[in-house]
Amino acid sequence: MTLTAIPVTSRKDWSSDQEVRWCPGCGDYSILAAVQMLMPELGVRRENTVFLSGIGCAARFPYYMNTYGMHSIHGRAPAIATGLATSRPDLDVWVISGDGDSLSIGGNHLIHALRRNVRLNILMFNNQIYGLTKGQYSPTSEVAKVTKSTPFGSLDTPFNPVSLALGAEATFVARTHDMDRAHMQEMFRRAQAHNGAAFVEVLQNCNVFNDGAFEKITGKEVRSDMLIPLRHGEPIVFGAEGSERGVAQRPDGGLEIVDVAEFGMEALLVHDEKRDDPGLAFTLSRLARGPYEPTPIGVFRAVERPEYGNQMSEQIIGAQERRGLGDVAELLRSGSSWTVE
Repeated sequence: MTLTAIPVTSRKDWSSDQEVRWCPGCGDYSILAAVQMLMPELGVRRENTVFLSGIGCAARFPYYMNTYGMHSIHGRAPAIATGLATSRPDLDVWVISGDGDSLSIGGNHLIHALRRNVRLNILMFNNQIYGLTKGQYSPTSEVAKVTKSTPFGSLDTPFNPVSLALGAEATFVARTHDMDRAHMQEMFRRAQAHNGAAFVEVLQNCNVFNDGAFEKITGKEVRSDMLIPLRHGEPIVFGAEGSERGVAQRPDGGLEIVDVAEFGMEALLVHDEKRDDPGLAFTLSRLARGPYEPTPIGVFRAVERPEYGNQMSEQIIGAQERRGLGDVAELLRSGSSWTVE
């Protein structure tokens, strides 16, 4: 079989002819642009690329990609994607979901796709609100959030999506935000290259129902002081000048933000995304209590573990070799497989 070269493409080739229909100013536009501009650089074919989504504003994403895709049912995109990825390992499968879609009705499907380590690229747009259904609180909304469904304020403790993914033993976990295209593309590129379940939380602004939810950490004037970049093998530092503050580990194992000039660079935690034990990455994900304190972004964890689809294929082949391929027609005509006494 002769393999043909992957054709050179542009953003236009990856953009469908459908009118993009999100609210003007929605952060989804910048995420879509980042993905469409990144795809030509990944060395993949459009006909081998699939975008699957559930229900919600983010779920319109497959319409705007000139690839195969499916706008599926609420919360079930990871389950459908699991079936596709395991039966067609030649495909590049992306799951697009929102915080409500993936963490509420779809919570079980998400965590099981992650723990199984199915080769999927899962992008979760987190705007801390239900946008499509007009502003109800979501699983990531903060305590006391006043919405149409919580007029007296939410009593629910919100999920931390990165903590949840790490707790599910996801082998690749990252966080980015819709105000930095270059950073988004780097996280998406890393996710696509990972052989296993890759989960990327994208902090995304809903300018209609939850405007400015992340402004205290992603706003241009505060970003350098409030976003903590994670770089593998380097001390965790941040600040307007690049390294005024850092993250250090306390004797009890907890983490704290310190003044580098006072503590010294040698006292800082060196980030290790390849650490097999997810405990430290989990602690790092809990450093900020909400999007109003210095918040880590980047890759929290990137480890290797057997990929589910490959293991399943090997298991089936092994069973066939031991027992023979069998005859489906003979099986269907074999009569009852049970008896009544």
